[in-house]
Amino acid sequence: MPSRLDEQSLVRANAQFWEQMLGMQMDTVPFAEEFCVDPGHVLVSVGLFGNWNGRIEVRMARNLADMATAAMLMQPVEAVVEADTLDATREIVNMIGGLLKSALPQPCSMTVPESAIATDRLCSVLHGENTLTVAFRHEAGGLLVRVREEVAAS
Repeated sequence: MPSRLDEQSLVRANAQFWEQMLGMQMDTVPFAEEFCVDPGHVLVSVGLFGNWNGRIEVRMARNLADMATAAMLMQPVEAVVEADTLDATREIVNMIGGLLKSALPQPCSMTVPESAIATDRLCSVLHGENTLTVAFRHEAGGLLVRVREEVAAS
């Protein structure tokens, strides 16, 4: 990936949000493992464009998304509804995306984040061409952060 992003950039941006903002510890999944999230996980993404074009995608287990939402809203997890979770996870990808965007060639702008409840199971090997992917574990579920650069066809 021809930018200043690397796997440690993703780990640091993720830690800055989850640990510093929410006090939630995430453990990195070893690269040799395959990462899976079940149907019903939350899929959130934001596009980047300018001197760098691509997409940041965050997938998280629904339990983890609900727990993060409850922490952000300062309410019990039982009070969290789907609309709250989708809104809060858009804010999560916005914050993580903003941290990552600062390491990309400027100018670089972000689109408005999108979120949805995924209906399919995702299993993904953590490597790919023009893609950085890091997976994390928390007691409430898994989290995947993927940055995919869109490379113009030659």
